[in-house]
Amino acid sequence: MRTVALLLILCCSLALAESAAPIVVLRQSGAIGPADADYLQRGLDKAAALNAQLVVLELDTPGGLDLSMRAIIQHILASPVAVASYVAPNGARAASAGTYLMYASHVAAMAPATNLGAATPVAIGAQPERREPGAAKGKATPDADRPREAGTSTETMVRKQTNDAAAYLRGLAHLRGRNAAWADQAVREAVSLSAPEALQLKVIDLIATDLPDLLQQLDGRTILVLGREQRLATAAAPTIDHPPDWRTRLLHVITNPSIAYVLLLIGFYGLLFEFYNPGLVAPGVVGGISLLLALFAMQLLPVSSTGLALIVLGVGLLVAEFFVAGFGILGIGGLVAFVTGSILLIDSDVPGDRISGLLIGVAAVTSAAFVLVVLNLAIRARQQPLLSGREQMLGACGEVIEDLDGDVFASIHGELWKVCAGIPLVRGQMVRVVGIDGLVLTVEPIGKEGDAK
Repeated sequence: MRTVALLLILCCSLALAESAAPIVVLRQSGAIGPADADYLQRGLDKAAALNAQLVVLELDTPGGLDLSMRAIIQHILASPVAVASYVAPNGARAASAGTYLMYASHVAAMAPATNLGAATPVAIGAQPERREPGAAKGKATPDADRPREAGTSTETMVRKQTNDAAAYLRGLAHLRGRNAAWADQAVREAVSLSAPEALQLKVIDLIATDLPDLLQQLDGRTILVLGREQRLATAAAPTIDHPPDWRTRLLHVITNPSIAYVLLLIGFYGLLFEFYNPGLVAPGVVGGISLLLALFAMQLLPVSSTGLALIVLGVGLLVAEFFVAGFGILGIGGLVAFVTGSILLIDSDVPGDRISGLLIGVAAVTSAAFVLVVLNLAIRARQQPLLSGREQMLGACGEVIEDLDGDVFASIHGELWKVCAGIPLVRGQMVRVVGIDGLVLTVEPIGKEGDAK
């Protein structure tokens, strides 16, 4: 009987496990960018398609792009599936943008040795103290006690960004019933909390040592999702791991600002080489693919249209230097536009999301070398004597070969030409070309030393 009872219990447990809606596990590791936003959005869509009861988002991030973070949060807020953000494993963090994701999620959890906070936008920070010229550090200036006048445009922008970020995080706190006062402090003062402190201040909902412990603690919890209460049954529910696929890994590579910049340059120069040498095929194919990938990546990145336009202008001027005798002016102007556009291309204040200065320098030096080579070739070409054409014939010397029926012919540059002169010419006489009339050369006799008679 005991055996039968155990079998019945086991069968019931398996039936419950099979009937329970699945749990989808997503992972965010590293800085949040366009590729991560795409991955997490598709993961949430997949969870909805599977009728999952919960999405567990394991977080370990130092922050990331504001646009990507807001795109993810919008998807979380609109998701019909509850989302539990879990800072794990031990030693992980949810800083800056990660804190916003924690506040936006239906459940916020942390592993014991983790932290979150420092939600101040990177571009915002303490402004340098304004002192009168010559004032010693730490000493008050004569007007230190007077009210400060309206700040500069930069300070105004800093205040606007700070207030916007603080209001955004407070709004998420009110939506999820979390500590709004600390949310404001995290933005304005960039403070951080350990897991026990976050739990004590009601910034998070629970602390779990690992994923099974998290699911065990969430079992039976009621969560409000899109205005409807949902009861979780996570203890025996199957989990579906949804790691980043090849698409996400490819996006991670090409949405790196430096990689996108290199692809853009390869695209430009590859197509230019194909235009210079039609039929090579390879430069055109490589350049076309690179340019399309670069444009796709820049569609996802915070790209400055001014920077992109300057790069295109710079490349155009460098190309024009090849065809127009600009004596370096076009090339120098193109180089300046190219470097300026490269610096302005990525409109982001996050240090890790900018184009490497070293890479810009290498690209600029390469372009400058290109201009110098073109100028050198152009100057050499102008200094070389003409080897063909009408101008090359003028001043050429030859020998009278024969006189046939009144027509005189001379050998000039190894070719037989009909010639005429103001005086009679005889066979063997040396002549110099002084004019051209159609296919007849006007010549003058010269002496044996090459001097005209």
